[in-house]
Amino acid sequence: MPLPVTVRLAAGKLTLDATFKAALVSAPGARPDARLDAGIGRFVARLSRQTGITMLGLTDTPPKMRIECASAGNDYPTLGEDESYTLDVTSVGAVLKAPTRAGALHGLETFGQLVTLDQDGFEVPAVHIEDSPRFPWRGLMMDSARHWMPLDVVKRNLDAMAAVKLNVFHWHLSEDQGFRVESKRFPKLQQEGSDGRYYTQDEIRGVVEYARDRGIRVVPEFDIPGHTTAWLVGYPELGTNPGPYEISRKWGVSENALDPSREETYAFLDAFFEEMTALFPDPYFHIGGDEVKAKQWTESARVQAWAKQNNLKDAQAIQAFFNQRVQKLLQKRGKILIGWDEVLHPDLPRDIMVQSWRGQKSLAEAATKGYRGILSWGYYLDHLSPAALHYGVDPMSGDADKLAPEEKSRILGGEMCMWAEYTTSEMVDSRIWPRAAAIAERFWSPASTTDVDSMYARMEAVSRLLEWTGVQHRANYGPMLERMTGGRPAEPLRVLADAVEALGLGPRQRAGKYTSLTPMNRLADAARPESESVRAMELAAAKVAADPKGSSAEAALLRREFARWAGNDARFQELAAESPLLVELRPVSRDLAALGNAGLKLLDAIEKGQAPAAAFVAGQTTEIARMEKPVAEVNLAATRPVKVLLKGGKK
Repeated sequence: MPLPVTVRLAAGKLTLDATFKAALVSAPGARPDARLDAGIGRFVARLSRQTGITMLGLTDTPPKMRIECASAGNDYPTLGEDESYTLDVTSVGAVLKAPTRAGALHGLETFGQLVTLDQDGFEVPAVHIEDSPRFPWRGLMMDSARHWMPLDVVKRNLDAMAAVKLNVFHWHLSEDQGFRVESKRFPKLQQEGSDGRYYTQDEIRGVVEYARDRGIRVVPEFDIPGHTTAWLVGYPELGTNPGPYEISRKWGVSENALDPSREETYAFLDAFFEEMTALFPDPYFHIGGDEVKAKQWTESARVQAWAKQNNLKDAQAIQAFFNQRVQKLLQKRGKILIGWDEVLHPDLPRDIMVQSWRGQKSLAEAATKGYRGILSWGYYLDHLSPAALHYGVDPMSGDADKLAPEEKSRILGGEMCMWAEYTTSEMVDSRIWPRAAAIAERFWSPASTTDVDSMYARMEAVSRLLEWTGVQHRANYGPMLERMTGGRPAEPLRVLADAVEALGLGPRQRAGKYTSLTPMNRLADAARPESESVRAMELAAAKVAADPKGSSAEAALLRREFARWAGNDARFQELAAESPLLVELRPVSRDLAALGNAGLKLLDAIEKGQAPAAAFVAGQTTEIARMEKPVAEVNLAATRPVKVLLKGGKK
């Protein structure tokens, strides 16, 4: 995952053992590529961890895997570079060919995903693969401003991004809750606007180099003119209102905005951009530009007088004027402005980029007007939607499907977004992975790759492989549950946690009790966006309902899990009596036990060839409808396999 363009299996297999060596074989006269050599070294080290085999790669043995790269390419990854590769594996060895370093790195990741454990040990099947991406812009946006994301979190997610062939890291670095980059020219930005949590300039450079070595571009975002409260704490003179300002602790959209009427604002930004653009080599520079509240501008006599003098009739015109000034400041430094779709305005030059978060309509509108664009609508990871929902959204579907070929060429791909209101550094990995791998496939693989069942099967396998990159989407689950039990055995909580799914941004916003200082230590924070075990039970229930006699293995799986649910409540209630973090889950545990008992009764009826009693069906249908309403900000996903049996496999 992503599924390659062409895969042709052949007879045979390549066995992996301690003699495995991968080496770059340069063409005659080609200059050495130290970065690709380093990438190959990282790949072999991870393969060694993945298999548990110490791969010595002895120098006196020929390489089992030859990497032939035509060109080292640019110093930094660039938009539109050739990322294709071919991979041939036989029983003798493997040959990976690519025109650029980026393609070679992608091919290595594919090889790593092909490794399987068979009777003879770890091996790779004989195969011929031809592969290249569908879209050149395949990104992940990480919000380090609302909740702080330490360097190790950023780097391990870059490794996971590379594993699924993502190539743009969009880094959201300023917000109402924090300004996260050291400015030597304007030090009060981080001194007063970050709670002491920010990246030094050397750390920023280090992340850019780390990403570069993995074929990933880094596009920074400093959100202006709204979402700027943290800027204004140290520099209130930039604000429309005089202040004073404090770092925002609440979530939502603040009314605070930069003052577009003062030349001092643009002078500040000019100097700021001079400093920040030097840290980020990529040509694209994100200014945000979304959700700007007009209230302060419309209520300011100074701003209104200035707007009238410049024939700016409303807040949208004011922001367009501001964006034009900002665009020229960035252009002066060789940067291309990118902003959320609110920046779309006919007065901006056609070389800017529009990132659509409000829908495919605005993406198509930008393309018809000559602007390049990427899609983020449908890829908001913080909503904790099922992977199938994200997988069903295509940058070229909806309004974009009606565009002319030239207009379609302006849609460069997409970015998934990981906003951090309800996500800390401890849990962010589990909110990104493994669902991000499914979206990465949507950006890379042919448009015809749409089989949802295949996607889930492969995503769950890749989820386990991603652990070898260092990402902690699975590793943090157990410790977070054990914390909730106060050090007591957490198995009863784990049974419950495996049967529920966490709620995303919208429902948690409506709970109305969160700030940036709220502890994130409940089951709503530890639970997964999707339950693998419940999905497996849904599939098993569908088979049992469709073919009771031919699905004995599936029936046994269901009976075992239903019995676990039914017998878990007594143990959980005893555990909850000792932990205040579990009290809110007591009714959820009782409902899980009831579902387990209902599932067992349904299986009994099916095995006897009997239809469940009408009164039982009616009663369970009513109960399940009640249980499907969230409690303690989790959904009881366990209702789904029981519903499948209750309906006889009918949707």
